[in-house]
Formats: sequence, structure tokens, C-alpha cells
Amino acid sequence: MARVLIVDDAKFMRTLVRDALNAAGHEVVGEAENGNEAVKLYGELKPDLVTMDITMREKDGLQAAGEILKSDAKARIIMVTALGQEDLLGKAIKLGVKDFVVKPFPPERLQQAAAKALA
Repeated sequence: MARVLIVDDAKFMRTLVRDALNAAGHEVVGEAENGNEAVKLYGELKPDLVTMDITMREKDGLQAAGEILKSDAKARIIMVTALGQEDLLGKAIKLGVKDFVVKPFPPERLQQAAAKALA
């Protein structure tokens, strides 16, 4: 079981991610709706895993992931992205992001990505 921080600007997407991860036995310890909140909550909660949307207001997922990985090189982050953002995924992988899941996704795909990132 991992402690997870979910970052997405859409409440319904945070709910889908939470439900999929809870079903796999993980505990959601926090939720953020933008990159600024994500960085702050990561520092406070020290989760085992972060699911990060790419496109958000204030600070996008790439910026937030970069800041988190700079403060903690062992951070495990999975990018959750919409179709058509594949160009950004290359940048995310270079930053040190563990995996990515394309929306809309079956719960099993997110569960597999979480298991891989935590292995």
C-alpha cells in the first residue's frame, strides 16, 4: 500500500484516480488542483507516489514535477495526460517521471503504472 498525492485541476478526474488507486489498496493522503498546491503538499505529506496532470493553471504538471524532483530525487511521479500531449511526455521522462497514463484510462492501466513506479 502506498500513500498517494493526486494532482489534477478537474475534480471528477481526481475522483476517478482516487477510486482506481483505492481499489488497488493505496491510500490517498492529499489532492491538489494546481502545481503550486502540488509542490506545497508534497513537502508537507511526503507521499510515496504522485499522479500529476500536465495541463493546469498557475503552474503546470511539468513545472511542478520538476520542482518536486529537484527537492526529492527519489520522488515517484506518474503523469496523467490527455491525448495529444505526447510531445510533453518526452520532457517529463527526461525530468525523471516514472510513467504516464493517457486519459481516458481504464483503472487497471493506472494501477499498473502505480505498481511499476513503486517497484
